[in-house]
Amino acid sequence: MSKPLDISIPLQASQQNPLAWYQNEPNIEPVRMGDWIGKVSEGGSVNFNNVFFNPHAHGTHTECLGHISKEFHSVNDALKEFFFLAEVISVVPTASPLSERAGGEDEIISQESISKALKGNTPEAIIIRTLPNSTSKKSKHWSNSNWPYLDEKAAVFLRELGIKHLLIDLPSVDREQDEGKLLAHKAFWDYPKNPRHDCTITEMIYVPEAIKDGSYLLNLQMAAFHNDASPSKPVLYKIL
Repeated sequence: MSKPLDISIPLQASQQNPLAWYQNEPNIEPVRMGDWIGKVSEGGSVNFNNVFFNPHAHGTHTECLGHISKEFHSVNDALKEFFFLAEVISVVPTASPLSERAGGEDEIISQESISKALKGNTPEAIIIRTLPNSTSKKSKHWSNSNWPYLDEKAAVFLRELGIKHLLIDLPSVDREQDEGKLLAHKAFWDYPKNPRHDCTITEMIYVPEAIKDGSYLLNLQMAAFHNDASPSKPVLYKIL
């Protein structure tokens, strides 16, 4: 427990912050009230910042089915346990034969690639690292990049395995432009047929190369936001 493996991306008010969904970088600035400023280096008594950001667009975040439902559901209500047996897998997205785009085909994460990487394991949580795994993911501006996405059949497969917590190093498990279909989100949460209220999706993580594929203990830490999503800090621990 003294050797945590942090797979979150920290939030910073900088162009080095990862961005998605056509948003600008987050803003962190000191409060100003008359002559008083919340910044010690500029004469204030304390550092006292306002933070403006979007959980889905600005870094590692965990979301519940409230992200896609007409009804309001809070991720703070969905996630009541925080330690899970997890499997880290690495997969190479493959060309989708169904959806062509300018310059080539979409890339998908298939059921076959996930099944092969899991090697028969059925963990409570799965951490998907896509290859290649450049460190640029930690600061990538994803908008208009048509990132790889999870095939609907793969999401169904994960649900049927009983996996409750899905973590991935992309801005979304779904296609960037999908006409609002959200096939992977809906398949994983089984929405609206049989909603899985206690299951979560965590996006925009980064799994360093030093973390090998295999079994870990996952501590899924999250800020207590009454919202469909919250910034989060997933941390892995080796199982000896």
